[in-house]
Amino acid sequence: MGRRREYLTTDSVKALLAARKPIRSGRVGVFSVGHYYYWPQFPGVREKLLEHTAYFIKQLEQQGKATIIAAEGLCDSSQRAFEVGNQFAREQLDLLFCFVATYTPSAHVLPVIQRAGVPVVLIALQASAAMDYTRATIAMQLENDNITSLPEIAGAMARANQKPVDVVVGTLRDDDRAWERIRAWCEVATVWHELKNARIGLMGHVYEGMLDMNSDPTMADAHLGMHVEHIEMDDLKARVDQVTEREAADKLALIESVFDFPDPGADPVATKATREDLIWPAQVACGMDRLVADFGLTGLAYYYRGLGGNDYERIHAAMIIGNSFLTSLGVPVAGELDLKNCIAMLIVDRFGAGGSFAEFHPVDFAEDFVLVGHDGPHHLLIADGKPALRKLSVYHGKRGSGPSVEYKLKVGPITMLGLTQTHEGKFKMVLAEGQSLPGLIPATGNTNTRGKFEPDVRTFLERWTMEGPTHHFALGVGHIADKIALLARCLGIECVLTTPK
Repeated sequence: MGRRREYLTTDSVKALLAARKPIRSGRVGVFSVGHYYYWPQFPGVREKLLEHTAYFIKQLEQQGKATIIAAEGLCDSSQRAFEVGNQFAREQLDLLFCFVATYTPSAHVLPVIQRAGVPVVLIALQASAAMDYTRATIAMQLENDNITSLPEIAGAMARANQKPVDVVVGTLRDDDRAWERIRAWCEVATVWHELKNARIGLMGHVYEGMLDMNSDPTMADAHLGMHVEHIEMDDLKARVDQVTEREAADKLALIESVFDFPDPGADPVATKATREDLIWPAQVACGMDRLVADFGLTGLAYYYRGLGGNDYERIHAAMIIGNSFLTSLGVPVAGELDLKNCIAMLIVDRFGAGGSFAEFHPVDFAEDFVLVGHDGPHHLLIADGKPALRKLSVYHGKRGSGPSVEYKLKVGPITMLGLTQTHEGKFKMVLAEGQSLPGLIPATGNTNTRGKFEPDVRTFLERWTMEGPTHHFALGVGHIADKIALLARCLGIECVLTTPK
């Protein structure tokens, strides 16, 4: 089942949104557990538990956050556990929900978990918020005995080295806390499914001297389940050369409809972009589309220094617009060959929050905020209004010149995700939640957003830096740190939130 993410967009970028490919939904297995011993002892209890299970599954399916694969009936014996486990082993699941309908021996659960081989969430939702103690019966207790075996199941899982990634306790109905967690886990399953099936291209080399950009592609393959594809600039040039006049003209028309072209501000480097300035970037953008399609890419990290205005330098200098389109279409493109941030951008995008390439810019100590943004490609669907293009006579720190994207993020909550590596080479996520403030940004042809972070900008920047991040991060709209932290649990990755909740 594929789904489109929902973005708050301006009319100018709705065409981009319509062109986004549906996201492949995660596959969540669901099995409900009980105890065969009870059925002849207490007639009607099994039927009640099946009703509760059916309600739970229906609610999951109606949310539409993931594809639900439910085992039939109740897993109420060790024999049935083996059958369900073997079924789930064939289903290529991303996540497993164990719905604890009543007490069950852990032997009715562990075989399923072992064979499914995916992270497990234990879910215990009582049918009633409380029993009617004046009318209570053993049968009524069994109908609400969802909690009893939770410690036993968790203990067996711990001894099997398969600890649950979460336990959700609550009521089956009228429990926003529990259902929001369950909903979040379904979203995580979809994001993880996308991550495991991603193909990230690497083209060029890391920006010289940026030691934090260096990474091991095999680590991404091994620990995230994706594939990193090595691509040559020759691959792109060949496709740029194949672009037809009609393709380039259509892309040029799209550029002119999506962007504003403001008059220059105070910076003499940033001038007004003309139609002539857009012709070559439009052709390069078409070549990028072909490259992504031919290699089946989900994302791309790139950088090429160039020399003496050669063909590769000209192509690299003209990639910003096309790569912004690709990022907005769900194919994140990270400059300076930042593979780790490309992955972070993909994660934020798949949570429906955008995910733009960003770093810290100057601090406004008077008003207690920091500008966050970058030069290069960006996620246009989270811009505050229509994004702008300015012609830069020089790309600071890089060779070449040309049009560059400028905008600020939508006003409201924002999330930053930095993906870094530790001394041991392990991945680590660094998170922050803040606010995008209204106000002026520099007219420099770069993205910038006034980022407000608690408790104050100085303390936040100190805390962020102490976690050993890279200097890039994925910038998204909304507060999604909790969901990203759940994903980190599935991946077994350390995750640190640097702002107070």
